[in-house]
Amino acid sequence: MPELPPAAIEAPLILTLTLDEEAQQHFDELRTAHFPPARNYLRAHVTLFHHLPGADYATIAQHLQHVAADTPPLPLRVAGVRFLGQGVAYSLENDQLRQLHRELQTRWAEHLRPQDLQPLRPHITVQNKVAPAVARALHEQLATNFEPYAITGTGLALWAYRGGPWEALARFPFEEVKY
Repeated sequence: MPELPPAAIEAPLILTLTLDEEAQQHFDELRTAHFPPARNYLRAHVTLFHHLPGADYATIAQHLQHVAADTPPLPLRVAGVRFLGQGVAYSLENDQLRQLHRELQTRWAEHLRPQDLQPLRPHITVQNKVAPAVARALHEQLATNFEPYAITGTGLALWAYRGGPWEALARFPFEEVKY
């Protein structure tokens, strides 16, 4: 008999957007090259929510399954290189992603912390927690010849946060809408 997924998780949940494999590999390589090695224990990611209630895992996962089934892959524009003070990120643009985020915020509003109630500013961090001068140098290097380009958001992923590397719980691939 297959093991049933848990109804609840005793850890906060993190929701991320998954990327097409080529983009994932590219941003993972940038993280490997520029993130402090002792802190680089995650693949590149686009965080949508930082702290969802683990006690509601089953309900959240079920809703995300329905959302993903009704969402086509999202064309994302890598729009620029952003200086974070102690790091560097690539800014992403897509109105559908922002709308999806607002809908999820509305659904989960009573459970969200202030950080997750803010408007979404989607990005992929490739360097963090370094001296500002190091971050500024990388920002200048990456921004010098930067030109916007396209990648694809392929689905959603739910993770448990237990204080260190995230534990993968479930993936919800976007599906082409069929008419």
